[in-house]
Amino acid sequence: MESLPEAVLIRILASIPAVDLVLACRLVCCQWKNLVDGAALWILKCQQEGLTGTESEENAENWQNFYFLSKKRRNLIKNPCGEEDLQHWGDVHNGGDGWKIEELPGDFGKEFPSEGVHKYFVTSYEWCRKSQVIDLRAEGYWEELMDTTQPKVVVKDWYAGRSDAGCLYELYVKLLSENEDVLAEYKTETIAIPQDNDANWTEISHTFSNYGPGVRFVCFEHGGQDTLFWKGWYGVRVTNSSVTVEP
Repeated sequence: MESLPEAVLIRILASIPAVDLVLACRLVCCQWKNLVDGAALWILKCQQEGLTGTESEENAENWQNFYFLSKKRRNLIKNPCGEEDLQHWGDVHNGGDGWKIEELPGDFGKEFPSEGVHKYFVTSYEWCRKSQVIDLRAEGYWEELMDTTQPKVVVKDWYAGRSDAGCLYELYVKLLSENEDVLAEYKTETIAIPQDNDANWTEISHTFSNYGPGVRFVCFEHGGQDTLFWKGWYGVRVTNSSVTVEP
């Protein structure tokens, strides 16, 4: 192994699972430690696994972190489309007749613009709210990563009204410390959808970056109501909510 050219050794190491590289191979000798800590090995692993080719990757300063963040990238919101009723959603406020889950497209509604979403949450004639708190450490995002790399936290939500009723919508997202102090936040204005609207689904998105050290939790909250105060479920519809941690 000592006689192998470095480029060949990098190709051999690139075939080893990433966790083993960090926890085992890095400890073998100084040469292996330097290779595991260097960019070339992780650039190769990214190329082998199809994780290269976007603008964010071209600017990635730490390819090892980029690799792990790319592999971990997933929606951290559980039950985003109501397939499990209200399971995983906390601090549920059921104004009026409360939250309800309906099948797309619903009365006076439109189909969702992408496949795979079949249900949505709908609000009533008084404010309905619900939230999820994401524990980043429990999801595999360790303290040093969040404090030093400060990966982007991307928040998205989809909302729509029904064409025969007006409604209101709000989104409020907070990045919290260990003690649940607010370190960064994003809150929409109250968005009003008029009666006789087109019922199209609208995506809203916000990216947190350079938010400073100490972030341990993400609190996602959204809700709304109708503006006609009709009994039943004529308020804003929401679905496909997401929180992702990205390179």
